[in-house]
Amino acid sequence: MFQVRIHGRGGQGVVTAAELLSLAAFGEGRYAQAFPSFGSERTGAPVVSFCRIDDRPIRTREPIAEPDAVIVQDVTLVHQVDLFAGLRPSGYVLLNTTKSFEELGLAELLDRFPAGRLVTVAATELALEEIGRPLPNAVLLGAFAALTGMISLDGVASAIRERFAGEVAAANVSAATRAAAQVRAAREEQVGARAD
Repeated sequence: MFQVRIHGRGGQGVVTAAELLSLAAFGEGRYAQAFPSFGSERTGAPVVSFCRIDDRPIRTREPIAEPDAVIVQDVTLVHQVDLFAGLRPSGYVLLNTTKSFEELGLAELLDRFPAGRLVTVAATELALEEIGRPLPNAVLLGAFAALTGMISLDGVASAIRERFAGEVAAANVSAATRAAAQVRAAREEQVGARAD
């Protein structure tokens, strides 16, 4: 079972991100489960959602304490919430930011994980350019597909088209595709740098 924890703030589509991820997995013939956890239901409050993906039926229902991947939609949470608690040693981290891990004070995190497992992507900027709104959720799922390989970019695109319509769907797919390309490039650079 592959478990994903998504952190963000109310109004950023954190719950929708988990739902889209589960739709993408389901569309690829896998079992999936998505559910939120609210500390407070107001806009701007920290929100966590969860997604599990497996090849067998999923029976467990509790929140994910030991994720295989962490997606952070709002980087201002980095020093407010223990985002990386329980993250497996072979895990993945995807941060929505234009800053590096070093600039965020997270350099030690890079040393704890294999090269190419922790990346940043400017998802909000891509969303603004493509969609015209600062909603990074679908954009980050394109990045997640490129980072982990747990779902395909085509699966993400299909889930987006199932959830949204017309120009909104097309813009989200375009932004997700751009994010996936950025992540592939960042991973290659990280792996190359560690090899040197």
